[in-house]
Amino acid sequence: SLSAQIQRERKAYYDILERTQKRSVDVTEWLAWFLDTLHRTVDQAQHTLDAVLTKARFWQLWAATPLNERQVKLLNRLLDGFEGKLTSSKWAAIAKCSPDTALRDINDLLARGVLTKSGAGGRSTSYELNDRPE
Repeated sequence: SLSAQIQRERKAYYDILERTQKRSVDVTEWLAWFLDTLHRTVDQAQHTLDAVLTKARFWQLWAATPLNERQVKLLNRLLDGFEGKLTSSKWAAIAKCSPDTALRDINDLLARGVLTKSGAGGRSTSYELNDRPE
C-alpha cells in the first residue's frame, strides 16, 4: 500500500516535506517524489500479486496430489522465495526430520514431477520446483 511505502521511506518523506514547506508554494519537487513513491508502490503490489498468483496456480495444479505435512511446508518455503539451493540436508533441517525421511519426501516429489533435480549429483544435488510439469 502507499502508506506502507511511505512508512518504509519515511526519512525521505519528511525530508521532502521539510524542503518543500520551507520554500515557496511550488510543490513540484514533492509531487515528483510522490509520483516516484507511487510508482514503487505499484511495482511492489505487482510483485506481491505475481507471487500470490504463482503460488495459487501451483497449488491448483497439484491439488489432487497427496502430500504430507513436511512436503507442503517445504513446497511453501520454495514458493515463498527460498534463498539458496534446496538440498536433502536443508530439507531435513527445516522439516525437522531424519535425512532418510527427507530423501524419501524428495524422491516422492521427484517421481510425481513436483520437483526437479539439479546439480552434478552426490552432495551437490539440489532440488527446485518443476515449472514445466507434464
